[in-house]
Amino acid sequence: MSQALKIERCDLNIQMNHSNHHTEQFGEDRLIVRRGHPFSITLLLSPDSKEFKAAETRLTFIVETGPLPRKDSDTMVSFSLSESTVDSEWSASANNQAGNRISVSINSSPDAPIGIYSLTVAQEMQKTFLGHFILLFNAWCPRDGVFMDSERKRQEYVLAQHGQVYRGTFKRIKGLPWNFGQFDTGILDICLKILDNNPKFVSDADRDCSARKNPIYVTRVLSAMINSNNDRGVLVGEWGDFTGGAHPGSWIGSGDILRKWAESGPVRYGQCWVFAAVACTGWMSRALGIPCRVVTNFGSAHDTDANLLIENFYDEDGERMSGGDSVWNFHVWVDSWMTRPDMGEEFSGWQTSDPTPQETSEGIFCCGPASVKAIREGELTKKYDVPFIFAEVNADIVDLVRLSNGEFIKFSGSTTSVGRFISTKAVGTDERRDITHHYKYPEGSTEERQVFEKAKHHNKLQQRGEEPGLHLKIKLADNMSIGSNFEVNAILTNNCMKTKTCSFLFIARAVGYNGKQGESCGFASDKVEVPSGEERHLSLKLEYDSYGGVITSDRLIQLSAITIDKQTIDFHKAEKTIVLDEPDIGIKLLGEAKVDQPVTAHLTLLNSLPEPLQNCSFTIEGLGLTDGKPIGLKVGTVGPKEEAKADIEFRPSSAGPSMLLVNFDSNKLKNIKSFINIFVQQ
Repeated sequence: MSQALKIERCDLNIQMNHSNHHTEQFGEDRLIVRRGHPFSITLLLSPDSKEFKAAETRLTFIVETGPLPRKDSDTMVSFSLSESTVDSEWSASANNQAGNRISVSINSSPDAPIGIYSLTVAQEMQKTFLGHFILLFNAWCPRDGVFMDSERKRQEYVLAQHGQVYRGTFKRIKGLPWNFGQFDTGILDICLKILDNNPKFVSDADRDCSARKNPIYVTRVLSAMINSNNDRGVLVGEWGDFTGGAHPGSWIGSGDILRKWAESGPVRYGQCWVFAAVACTGWMSRALGIPCRVVTNFGSAHDTDANLLIENFYDEDGERMSGGDSVWNFHVWVDSWMTRPDMGEEFSGWQTSDPTPQETSEGIFCCGPASVKAIREGELTKKYDVPFIFAEVNADIVDLVRLSNGEFIKFSGSTTSVGRFISTKAVGTDERRDITHHYKYPEGSTEERQVFEKAKHHNKLQQRGEEPGLHLKIKLADNMSIGSNFEVNAILTNNCMKTKTCSFLFIARAVGYNGKQGESCGFASDKVEVPSGEERHLSLKLEYDSYGGVITSDRLIQLSAITIDKQTIDFHKAEKTIVLDEPDIGIKLLGEAKVDQPVTAHLTLLNSLPEPLQNCSFTIEGLGLTDGKPIGLKVGTVGPKEEAKADIEFRPSSAGPSMLLVNFDSNKLKNIKSFINIFVQQ
């Protein structure tokens, strides 16, 4: 007789859960909750169901999201009913029972992928589908990467349905009211549909759905999907001819744009403030749960060649030459709030993303998220697209005239015209808030110029794929065979902006395959001064007389390069373990291998050591070749640079393919092995 509960239906308690999860404005058609916070459901049992007893009844809940849910991807999770819920992972507990009603509290992981989930309960051999729910990011949960600890800011950056988008010039700033409309019917579904139309989902749905746990990933994907340059994204950008579409200035909200996209694909037309406002609705605070603000930068640079300069070219008549860089009167993007575990806690907080298609990033028209702190401090090697956004707010302008001989001469410029009155709507009011200080130090200040010089330095490193700071690497010799003398080099590169002085050590020691340290076999040191952008080399010659007596039969030497600056307490280290090449064993069969017929293997090995080898011997073995027993031959002493030679006869016992294994052993060269494949004729 089945001991399973007979579940007649499930009440998702939508009204109560929405109130607890700040999702009540989405309506009551379906359950929408935020991750990392418990929600309750009620299981209604049939009158003839057995009685529920928490200690005796085993219920396993299963949540699934995406088209290919898998446990390994965290898109399918199963968890059993327990005494209490667990904050850090999916869990469930029975709160109370009244008659045939069982109240169950379910807690989602604060790191779960967002999206549409199915909820099923399994008991014994049967499963009961309980319903669907949508899981969003949770700015109210301290364990969620988008947590924001101010309720006033959460109300503004997560729940507010209207906002201001600033346009004009820095001398005449005007706010444009915008209806984000994230709680309008169907808008959340459209936002999720945008996610499911992105190229990464199309190419690998499992990987994409799993990655939706990460707000950095979601933000970057949708930065590309708000424009339509590489995909069937939401908006087509146009700055000239608006035939066949709506003028960007005619839009006053995101809802119409998103509904048009859902019905017929990319919508014509948008410009920067439209891209940013739709983005704020579509993926951040207004729908999926990441706190977000719309930001306007007045005097916004578009640096096309990534040199942090806006270069204006003129001919000798004073006419502006076409092409090149530009400075926009204003440009609009979005800032989102999240942690940056990929870069370090100091770069968490506001992150800039720009969905307006200007330049490509990793081959796609998208931009960000870039840490506002990294932008302010000129940390241009940090992810993502910090150099481009830094130039938008802090590039220098250079005016150049082209002479008749083709030479360009600078005649004017400015270090203060780019990045002015960076603006966003203030929390709780319709007033403008100036946040320029978030992005840059005051114009003309010592800090601002220092950061700009640092940014130029980092920009060069970023273009070379290098990181700032001191860097050590070890370069090995081409020939490192046992018995030879060879040279290795430690290379110290100074990617700092200032000259560095430090002690430079290079150490070699024997080591076993298990990591056990042996004796030292080489040492070099120097006191070096390394100017910015330069290298210093420290050579270490490894001679057989030094390493031959201390290495094990594993023939391993560990190299360690170390720099020490005791004044700044700055230490750096690089390590490599090298395996000394062993001499090759030459193997040649003197005749054909046939069943029950003797055949001789001619074996040779060159002594690569500068000293004699004693007690030398060869051993051969092979299935069907030596009756399962090794055959050995001693060859005595072999002088330096001389060959050890042996002819060993064996009699194959079975036809077909086989392998002849050969081993050489001596007092100095041990366990040298080789083989040949042979075919034994009948």
